[in-house]
Amino acid sequence: MDRKRKLRLTQLSLLILGLVIIFFTYTDRQGLNDKQLVSKETQEKVKKQLAQDDEKGDVFFNISYSGLDLAGNRYILKSKEARSDEKNQEIVIMKFVEAVFYFKDNTSLKVTSDDGIYNNKTLDMTFDGNVKASYEESELFAQRAEYSNTKSYLTILNNVKVKDSYGTMVADKLLFDIKKQKLNIASFNDGKINANIRLKWKKDLGY
Repeated sequence: MDRKRKLRLTQLSLLILGLVIIFFTYTDRQGLNDKQLVSKETQEKVKKQLAQDDEKGDVFFNISYSGLDLAGNRYILKSKEARSDEKNQEIVIMKFVEAVFYFKDNTSLKVTSDDGIYNNKTLDMTFDGNVKASYEESELFAQRAEYSNTKSYLTILNNVKVKDSYGTMVADKLLFDIKKQKLNIASFNDGKINANIRLKWKKDLGY
């Protein structure tokens, strides 16, 4: 009886030991699988972030471009942050933009905006968001401005307002002729002028 009992106890002990080993082995593998699962999720996040960074391209800070437009005026274009378009290397996407056109009569036109696009081949520029332009004693405010180098025009769009010491003018769209340094009205709300414009501009506008 003692021998049988000892044998059964030994067998039972081995069985329990085997079950314990199986339990911990399964638990360790399960834990390893969980760790691998978390690792894969992390890897996916990293890959996604890297893909987004690749789409954005390299970012440059405090850059500037300078040159002459087709009218022979010198210009300087600055940006606090810029990157090249991945699909078109001629396009430069900018943030916090400032452009200054220097005219031959020693006057200048300054344009600033939150965002901008510069074509380094055609020299065309687009200004978006909180656009502000200043020329002599006048200031222009809008949401968008487009400079065409081939046409030598700065087109000012969307909620346009012109202010100077003589009053204000509200318009839908204005054209600034870079060559002639003249401001032309493209359209007004209801076709009427809601302003008292400075004498020089009245002459330019046909008043």
